[in-house]
Amino acid sequence: MLTRAFAERFAEEWISAWNSHDLNHILSHYSDDFTMHSPRIAALTAEQSGVLHGKSAVGDYWRLALANAPELHFTLIAVYLGADSVALHYHGVSGPAVEVFFFDPQGRVRLAGAHYAP
Repeated sequence: MLTRAFAERFAEEWISAWNSHDLNHILSHYSDDFTMHSPRIAALTAEQSGVLHGKSAVGDYWRLALANAPELHFTLIAVYLGADSVALHYHGVSGPAVEVFFFDPQGRVRLAGAHYAP
């Protein structure tokens, strides 16, 4: 089971990585075979399912997303702790968002899902 301390540390590091716009720093939080679910994947790529598998595919998507949003900055609103997941509620370039992260035994994200307000 995850701890509050783990969730808070992850949130701080994750927000900092995205605000740095350093793709390698961002990707360091994820396992090589992680899966990302986001409606924005379908908006920016040819993958209409909104799901990408693997660090390489997601890295390519995020590289494109960072290039399209040079003003990107996330502000953390809240951290929610689950038994084996962490949800971050934050404010991004398009408004509020929630991302849910599931972790592998090494503490890296193996599955993530992004959710956006309409």
